[in-house]
Amino acid sequence: MPAQLHAIQADITTLAVDAIVNAANPSLLGGGGVSGAILRAGGAKLVDACRRLGGCDSGDAKLTPGYRLPARYVVHTVGPVWHGGQQQEAELLASCYRRALEVAAAAGARSVAFPSISTGIFGYPFAQAAAIAVDTVRATLPALPTIESVVFCCFSSADLQVYTRLLDALD
Repeated sequence: MPAQLHAIQADITTLAVDAIVNAANPSLLGGGGVSGAILRAGGAKLVDACRRLGGCDSGDAKLTPGYRLPARYVVHTVGPVWHGGQQQEAELLASCYRRALEVAAAAGARSVAFPSISTGIFGYPFAQAAAIAVDTVRATLPALPTIESVVFCCFSSADLQVYTRLLDALD
């Protein structure tokens, strides 16, 4: 049975899934946006675990326990900074989604929740990023049959509408 894909508007730090994805910066040590919220909710042990990972390259992903979060794991991935689309941004963003799913599956996760990677301070145009997210997740899941559910966790109702349209087009 293929994995179910859903879009919701919620605070990703509250989701009781096996793994949430952190749209991190290269240091993995927080900052603003979703990454700062995840690290605050996960607590000092999560911050220490991120520090021990020694950073992460754009397009890659690394795993920590969820600590105080409802999610068992946090998959930290570093999306590209938008420079107009001419510096492999689309390839790097797709790699974030692919690698996050691979890392989550290797840890035994059956359910994964994604924020919108690179669309905050990194400046990636939202609709383009959402299309890459949905297409990459759909293309990656057949190779990862243990993943049963993927949630695209949206910050705003406008973001949710974009994901809903993309997912409805798949049916």
